[in-house]
Formats: sequence, C-alpha cells, structure tokens
Amino acid sequence: MNVENNTNKDRLLVSYILCAAWFFGLGGLHRLYNGKIATGVLWLCTVGLFGVGQFVDLLLIPGMVDEHELKLRAKAGLSPLGIPLNQPAIASQVYRPSGNQLMVKLIEAAERNNGTLTVTQGVKATGVGFAEVEASLKEMFKSGYVRIDNDPITGAVTYHFHEL
Repeated sequence: MNVENNTNKDRLLVSYILCAAWFFGLGGLHRLYNGKIATGVLWLCTVGLFGVGQFVDLLLIPGMVDEHELKLRAKAGLSPLGIPLNQPAIASQVYRPSGNQLMVKLIEAAERNNGTLTVTQGVKATGVGFAEVEASLKEMFKSGYVRIDNDPITGAVTYHFHEL
C-alpha cells in the first residue's frame, strides 16, 4: 500500500512540474501525461487556453492523476484497490477437505442443522463438489452412521445422523 501511495505522489509531482512548463510556452503537458490527449493537444496549441485553463488545472490535477491511475489499474486487470480481477482460483490455493476431514466437516454441518444434512447443504458447508460429498455420505450410510430419508415437503434426499 505504501508503494502505491508513493507512486501516486510521484505522478502528482510530475504532473505539477509539467504544468509549470507553461512558463516556457508548453501548456498542456500535464494533461498529455495523465492520458487526456485531446485536451492536452488543445492546451498545447492555445498555450494552456491562454493561461486560464492552465490555472484552473492547478486545482484539477489531483483528480486527473487519480482518474488516470484508476484507468491504468483497470487496463492491467486490477480493482481500484490493486486486487487482481477475473483470475480463476488455482486448485492448490483452495483448501478442500478430503477423506476423514470431509467426513468431519459433514458431521459438523449436520450438527449445526439438527442432525440432518442434504448433499447441497454438505457442498455449501465444505466447498467440495457434489459427487465427493454424496460419495462420502453414502460411505457413512454403508457404515451405519447415517440413515437416508426423503424430506416430506421438498422430496430431497436427507441424511439423518442419529447419533447427533
């Protein structure tokens, strides 16, 4: 965060220095530097809108710098806070319980749900796919730890943990 703040301050300083180039007949360089090409060329041709536009820009430069930074971040695929956008999660970065850990997570979820659990609730509680959750619940059924029933209202397959 400190590096980003320094970069913004550096861009602001350079923008003000380029704005001061008006004294040498080069009005609008600060606008070109901050991505405002059309108005930058207009300022260059009219000597900073005859000095008036250049003077007004002294107040507008911080906003120009912020706007340009946001555009650069968006172009680089970053949010305004510098967080990468639209990057798929890599499987190695995501914790997914498996085997006994998955069973423990499913039992904990069932415990929070008064001893019953559907496959969808298990997926939500663990972050693991439907097939893995269903296979784990069926394994617990075969071992006698749960019984299977259908919800009378929705018809969804419900696993009842009778020991909870």
